[in-house]
Amino acid sequence: MSKVSVIGAGNVGATAVYFIAEKSFADVVMVDVVEGLPQSKAVDFRHASPVLGYRGGITGTNDYAEIAGSDVVVLTAGIARKPGMDRMDLLKTNVNVAKSAAQAIKRYAPDAVVVVVTNPLDVIAMVVLRETGFAPEKVVGMAGVLDATRFRAFIAEELGCWPGDVEAMVLGGHGDTMVPLTRYTSVGGFPIGELLDAGTIERLVSRTRTGGAEIVNYLKAGSAYYAPGASAAEMVEAIVKGERRLIAASVYLRGQYGHRDLFLGVPVVLGRGGVEKVLEIELTDVERKALDASAKAVREGIEQLDTFYKPG
Repeated sequence: MSKVSVIGAGNVGATAVYFIAEKSFADVVMVDVVEGLPQSKAVDFRHASPVLGYRGGITGTNDYAEIAGSDVVVLTAGIARKPGMDRMDLLKTNVNVAKSAAQAIKRYAPDAVVVVVTNPLDVIAMVVLRETGFAPEKVVGMAGVLDATRFRAFIAEELGCWPGDVEAMVLGGHGDTMVPLTRYTSVGGFPIGELLDAGTIERLVSRTRTGGAEIVNYLKAGSAYYAPGASAAEMVEAIVKGERRLIAASVYLRGQYGHRDLFLGVPVVLGRGGVEKVLEIELTDVERKALDASAKAVREGIEQLDTFYKPG
């Protein structure tokens, strides 16, 4: 079996472990600095294996050395967003968490592909890239899959149809400036514009942009974890199985879409080596301006990062 390690045994990390284990394509190691937390959840997961039938091993540990030999490492560790807290408010705390984790990944799992989930995602991915020194193709942020699945769910609710029939693509930074591409959104092969009026589509786009905040406002203390965990597991499966899935993910750009030296959500082919290809699609002027605005927001986050963070 392949080996997948998940750093962070909180709600998102544990949920990702559950979905990965359920698919039975890898042994999973769950790492957390809180003593007893990953161990307790791993034991609980194993107790469920006779009912759910998953075959991979599940281990909980406080020792980063246990991630050795991982094919994929998922970084979920960090504090969750609170009501009224912007994603960038998370930066200073979560940078330190990501820095320690990335150094451990570099030491113990130098051949792994890293899937970054910790927010603010696009900026934390930059920290991981700098700290590991990995090839950019080996560090990928989980953004577009989550944003697209929320958009798909909202459309399915509106139409009263099966969510699996809805296809969507969401580009840009993982935040309020994300760019759902309605031209490439369809239900059962029919363009969304044939099924919903413009006003309804715009309402659903707006709700997608604030989908995470909607959940934070309900929870008061905490943030979403079912959809993020499922989205991370889908990306891990594509990498481990070499599926070459065409998805949107936050990747390090080197001139694509007119941007470089930052992570931004764009269409990619995701396979065994990580990001196998970045696809440059034609955008309308409106879509291009929206993507540029999203890139600007990410760039501002990186500039804020550089005021206090130094690699190493």
